[in-house]
Amino acid sequence: MRLRCAVLDDFQNAALTAADWSAVSDRVDVVRYAEHFTTQDALAKALADADIVVTLRERVRFPAALLDRLPCLKLLIASGMRNSAIDLAAARANGVTVCGTESSATPPVELTWALLLGLARGIVQENDALRGGGPWQSTVGADLHGRRLGLLGLGRIGSRVARVGLAFGMEVTAWSQNLTEERADEVGVALAPSKEDLLSGADFVSVHLALSDRTRGLLGPRELALLKPTAYLVNTSRAAVVDQDALLAALREGRIAGAGVDVFDTEPLPADHPMRTAPRLLATPHLGYVSQANYARYYGQAVEDIEAYLAGRPVRVLG
Repeated sequence: MRLRCAVLDDFQNAALTAADWSAVSDRVDVVRYAEHFTTQDALAKALADADIVVTLRERVRFPAALLDRLPCLKLLIASGMRNSAIDLAAARANGVTVCGTESSATPPVELTWALLLGLARGIVQENDALRGGGPWQSTVGADLHGRRLGLLGLGRIGSRVARVGLAFGMEVTAWSQNLTEERADEVGVALAPSKEDLLSGADFVSVHLALSDRTRGLLGPRELALLKPTAYLVNTSRAAVVDQDALLAALREGRIAGAGVDVFDTEPLPADHPMRTAPRLLATPHLGYVSQANYARYYGQAVEDIEAYLAGRPVRVLG
């Protein structure tokens, strides 16, 4: 009996071309969904007869209430080796094996710098003016060399962002609740005495923290008010680390120079969401992990996960 594999949120129609599925094609029929299911009812209906589901990152929630409605589901594969959107205990209770894949830190590092440089040099505004018959030069770019880059988080991604900043000749400082002087020295950056010191002294602030109870809302109205009016904020981590209403207010009122954002409280972003029209905002639709090499890794290892599961030897099991 052939199994049905559903691939969710394949917006670019890339899942079947990014990897070779031939190893399981004799046993598995793959159905891809380009649209995002906005309700649990729609998702439950689409996946009612799915034996295997492949989901990207943490975009789709799999709580107990949904897993209870998927009687055929036996294998759930998520890109990355950590996923807070899946109720692992409920998956086990329903007999569902949850597996992950590797994920490279390189694409989000590169996108962080794309956003930061785009903001600093007014790339979008100048490109739009040039192509639309607008003024020849209308912005004066912010320098990076000699300016201070403040990093919230110095882990796998933050440390790589730091090294690029150092290569640009920036003064790099970092802070997180668990960051030590030894770790900062290892990367070659200064440890900020406090979150407040980092925010008030930085010309550019970039967020690289995992979302947890401790980091949710870490940058609220009080913290954003500490930023210089000439400072830029970049968030390619998780939207909930930054209070979204407070960020919108800071942008609208011109209390910061700008923000670069790749993550949102609701994804995909609704057409009428205020983030779509906020001033001083350079935004991308959660592209941090979206690259050719990373997709090849995600979907290639998803195929490996399916092969191993069918052989009775699951690999990269989560939880």
